[in-house]
Amino acid sequence: MERRPFWGSLPNGAHRRLKYISLAVLVVQNASLILSIRYARTLPGDRFFATTAVVMAEVLKGLTCLLLLFAQKRGNVKHLVLFLHEAVLVQYVDTLKLAVPSLIYTLQNNLQYVAISNLPAATFQVTYQLKILTTALFSVFMLNRSLSRLQWASLLLLFTGVAIVQAQQAGGGGPRPPDQNPGAGLAAVVASCLSSGFAGVYFEKILKGSSGSVWLRNLQLGLFGTALGLVGLWWAEGTAVARRGFFFGYTPAVWGVVLNQAFGGLLVAVVVKYADNILKGFATSLSIVLSTVASIRLFGFHVDLLFTLGAGLVIGAVYLYSLPRGAAKAIASASASASGPCTHQQPPGQPPPPQLSSHRGDLSTEPFLPKLLTKVKGS
Repeated sequence: MERRPFWGSLPNGAHRRLKYISLAVLVVQNASLILSIRYARTLPGDRFFATTAVVMAEVLKGLTCLLLLFAQKRGNVKHLVLFLHEAVLVQYVDTLKLAVPSLIYTLQNNLQYVAISNLPAATFQVTYQLKILTTALFSVFMLNRSLSRLQWASLLLLFTGVAIVQAQQAGGGGPRPPDQNPGAGLAAVVASCLSSGFAGVYFEKILKGSSGSVWLRNLQLGLFGTALGLVGLWWAEGTAVARRGFFFGYTPAVWGVVLNQAFGGLLVAVVVKYADNILKGFATSLSIVLSTVASIRLFGFHVDLLFTLGAGLVIGAVYLYSLPRGAAKAIASASASASGPCTHQQPPGQPPPPQLSSHRGDLSTEPFLPKLLTKVKGS
């Protein structure tokens, strides 16, 4: 017998409010992280080391998950130690499996700082939706997933929209600070999208059937992420950090970025179960609009016809890709009806065919979630 989630039995009014709260959290988290990074990286004065911010976010996330596990054990230290010994050390094979995605996520977090430091926040937000394309392709090749014709069409539409936005960026797109390199930003965001797609699919592939909780998996990822982040810090900026200090250039804005990275994804992990696929896609679309409007006000971003066209295509592609298969088939049927007579109609008096669940149980919705959620998938 299938067990229904507890929120499925909530009254309609309460369920609707939870969905709206979920939408608000997804929109704010998606947009605020990018805007806050852009703001912190473009402030005048000493610039903080991005590698230290990545390490601090991993440390805070790991400590938070450890506290949550401690609370689950009702504050019993002995039970927590025995549990972690069994889950982390005894089952070391499962722990080691997380080293690869953790390495990729650490690389991805550093690449995002490079990308956002060299691209306007709105341009990055639009271009970063290429992770939908990379995740879809990796899921097809690595997990033998199938995509509908509408999804393939939406991926083509997505790529076209991103290409238009990048053409606008290359053509000028308003005044550009002299210390920014759009080419480096584009390379970083493409590499980040590739790593995001591969890591999400790989994480699902290796952890299918795993019984670990969300907090345990993120604690393990945090342990690897901290260690790997420190290695990356030493390799990329070790000398400068040793000379100027780990917290050089840290301001309240920088701490806001670190806290957003550490806790934003955990918060979304709690509320995302109330959001269906369409709501997640809608949240991504609203995040693009919010990032664009905020970029105009905060950073003097210039919106022209090319950017509007490209962003509109991306928003439309995100919505189409997020549609459940049942709705996608309905759209395809409607299109076929408009172009010619329908050869397959439901016999009168017969019940309609069952609709597929909007939750497909695959990675097709992963691109709409923060990176943390792709880590959580399969836990």
